[in-house]
Amino acid sequence: MMFYKSTYGENELMFRLKGIRHVALDMDGTIYIGRKPFPYTIPFLDSLKAMGIGYSFLTNNPSQSIRDYLDKLDKMGIHATSEEMYTTTLAAIDYIRSNYPCARRLFMLGTPSMMHDFEEAGFESCEDDAEDVPDVLVVAFDKSLTYSRLCRAAWWISRGRPYICTNPDRVCPTDKPTILVDCGSITACLTYATGRKPDIVLGKPDPNMLGGIEKRHDLKPSQIAMVGDRIYTDIEMAHNAGAFGVLVLSGETSLETAEKYPRQPQLIAENIEVLGTLLKKSRAL
Repeated sequence: MMFYKSTYGENELMFRLKGIRHVALDMDGTIYIGRKPFPYTIPFLDSLKAMGIGYSFLTNNPSQSIRDYLDKLDKMGIHATSEEMYTTTLAAIDYIRSNYPCARRLFMLGTPSMMHDFEEAGFESCEDDAEDVPDVLVVAFDKSLTYSRLCRAAWWISRGRPYICTNPDRVCPTDKPTILVDCGSITACLTYATGRKPDIVLGKPDPNMLGGIEKRHDLKPSQIAMVGDRIYTDIEMAHNAGAFGVLVLSGETSLETAEKYPRQPQLIAENIEVLGTLLKKSRAL
């Protein structure tokens, strides 16, 4: 028996779901875990196409380039295009261009793949050198993090350089017996060391990612379902953007945790397969 819970009554829930025209999908913990897609992921995507519902893949994880993500999805049998991807690397690039139009040189805590996307966009990477002063500091999920570069980032933060973080996630989901320390935890370390918080934290729950989807597809917020496994990022972004929030229990957030959270999702579902069933039901009424 499928499990779901909604803040709406059944009739209102069906009405809301019937108005959905696009599904924004978190990735880790929602359509796959580690490098393994859930068995229901591809049938779910096929069902969206059959219903005429568009979809996009959103991720707060900037550790891989767009090309890397597309290759990763392709190996799972999920065939996506660059137009269907939106990462916090792209969000950071858009933010810097809008708010620091003269910025060219960046000191970045991030993976080589992420840095490559910034360089492809016309930015240059600063060295770990007190003489190489950055225009902007970018802190991200850095699986290649070294102590020296962490200390250099703290130095630039303490010197008042513009300072942005790509995402607030504390950990990254994994199917391995470890904890992957994510950007939010790295940022907490830097805040504790310097006494200064980031000027802005991009990615979910900031609504800019859903705003980009609205513009791309000429949609209203109520026509977008934001689906993810993290109540403090995915669902908070849905609230902040005015979209329909769907929390799936296939990743980080448990039902017990979700029920204690101040702002509840419009829908809690066991997984995206349950959401697909409900979307079909709404269109059959």
